[in-house]
Amino acid sequence: MPVITLPDGSQKQFDSPVTVHQVAESIGPGLAKAALAGQINGQLVDTSSLLREDAQLAIITGKDEEGLEVLRHSCAHLMAQAVQQLFPSAQVTIGPVIEDGFFYDFAYERAFTPEDLTEIEKRMEEIVRANLTVERSVMSRNEAVELFSGKNENYKVQILESIPSAEDLSFYQQGEFIDLCRGPHVPSTGKLQAFKLTKVAGAYWRGDSKNEMLQRIYGTAWADKKSLKAYLHRLEEAEKRDHRKLGKKYDLFHTQEEAPGMVFWHPKGWQIWQIIEQYIRDVQNENGYQEIKTPQLVDMSLWERSGHADKFGDDMFSVSTDNRLYAIKPMNCPCHVQVFNQGLKSYRELPIRLAEFGSCHRDEPSGTLQGIMRVRAFVQDDAHIFCTEEQIQSEVITFIDVLTEVYRQFGFDEIIIKLSTRPENRVGSDADWDRAEKALADAMDAKGLDWTILPGEGAFYGPKIEFSLKDCLGRVWQCGTMQVDFSMPGRLDAQFVAEDGSRQVPVMLHRAMLGSFERFIGILIENYAGEMPPWLAPVQAVVVNITDNQADYCLETCKLLKNKGFRVEVDVRNEKVGFKIREHTIQKVPFLLVVGDREMESGQVAVRARSGEDLGVMSIDEFSSLLTIAVEKKGRTA
Repeated sequence: MPVITLPDGSQKQFDSPVTVHQVAESIGPGLAKAALAGQINGQLVDTSSLLREDAQLAIITGKDEEGLEVLRHSCAHLMAQAVQQLFPSAQVTIGPVIEDGFFYDFAYERAFTPEDLTEIEKRMEEIVRANLTVERSVMSRNEAVELFSGKNENYKVQILESIPSAEDLSFYQQGEFIDLCRGPHVPSTGKLQAFKLTKVAGAYWRGDSKNEMLQRIYGTAWADKKSLKAYLHRLEEAEKRDHRKLGKKYDLFHTQEEAPGMVFWHPKGWQIWQIIEQYIRDVQNENGYQEIKTPQLVDMSLWERSGHADKFGDDMFSVSTDNRLYAIKPMNCPCHVQVFNQGLKSYRELPIRLAEFGSCHRDEPSGTLQGIMRVRAFVQDDAHIFCTEEQIQSEVITFIDVLTEVYRQFGFDEIIIKLSTRPENRVGSDADWDRAEKALADAMDAKGLDWTILPGEGAFYGPKIEFSLKDCLGRVWQCGTMQVDFSMPGRLDAQFVAEDGSRQVPVMLHRAMLGSFERFIGILIENYAGEMPPWLAPVQAVVVNITDNQADYCLETCKLLKNKGFRVEVDVRNEKVGFKIREHTIQKVPFLLVVGDREMESGQVAVRARSGEDLGVMSIDEFSSLLTIAVEKKGRTA
């Protein structure tokens, strides 16, 4: 007679073993209809799973994150079934859930076309209407090899043969389609009501470029059609906002094959960069940081001592000269320890905060490079705080306050915070990791923050807080970080004189607010769709004449505004004023100052916002005040 405890603490007792679906039915027909899976004592299971003993149970629906994962995994199987019905010789390989969707890799003799995707979707809808029961079964590895060999599923046989022969394996079947899978899956295909196939791409078998190329079909799935429609709208908006397209449209930067993963910044893009760099520099100066600059090439022995050569050697560029091997620095931390080590420090001097706009290089795989979001050469707003263990919490709390304000100034009010804990491959004792993880957790709790844990995702030398911001499309970008490191300072001989006269090893806090400048600017471009707020706009205003008669006045007005520190251009070309206004509006210039005879005679300008709003005629001083207020607001939404 199992007693089932539900999430709200209530209990239900049954006279005999009961399935997850039956428990849902006992609660209500609505829940039973919505049930996609169950969670027994924290483990995700099918609704057909039997509860024989007392247990804690949660009914999983499409409203739950776990429910979405089940839907997407089941949609992957649905797609694979449709593909094999339409293209019987297509071989199925792997099909996992990914963020917002799923994919399956197929081996097929020709490339799938957009028309094929349309047909696959139609067949998926037919299978949904058939409402096929999804059944789980278990068989031995050898039985499975025999089954898939008979189906000429050579890739599936390779997967199976890599599994120990003594293992029993779970499979899921719907109609004639069966695949190796841990599950769980929806109880029937009729539960899959909101999906869309999005694209086809190439993918190497087992992710190895030495293997044959397969075809990867991507899709997305949601709990209902309203959610699907909203997601597809976000995809459409994201496509319009692609920073690579906007970077070209607004003449900000470009990349080219001669320098893969590296950015050619154009004047307007570099102007945005300089504004951001100076803003961060001012913030750091106000908060007690000292800016430094360290070399690009450093002898490989330093990276061996720090542990980076062992952990990241494959991602490091190197160069040999004078019979010495140098690394092009992939990060700044070991170099910052060298600056700290110049002259013995006293405890009275701590904390010491060293900051650098450090240029780093990493040998990222060519297939992962993406515009300025994923590059090989990048600059970080990197800083390292050398402090005592007692100072960790106050330093972390102060950093969180500063970081929150910086993000707010860029227009990001929602911050997601996670604590990444010790990975398997790490340095340092468990005791050190205990203290480091506790220090970060205590600081966040002292701030009353809402945070979650990312188990095993810490750096090899210490745990870290990851700060992610959410943009206007709801996309999450991990940017800032705060890491506690008890290991590297000792490995690189950092010391200070403690109050009792002894030599002690400082704690090293690694921190960044924006992370990679390249990536952060890409995020800004997409968040604002290229329509940068006035403080970031490379050109804040353009003075436009109506006829040649006002050209000299426009040039003088532009000079006056530039002398006030504004980024202003003048357009006195022999073109119609409507043409010039449209051109600069398309370029997202925040303000257009139109001058005709009337404005020239009164010493004024007619001000037009890039939205098309007529802000009226005003003096140069009045416009200067308007622009100053707009700049001081930065990107704040409130």
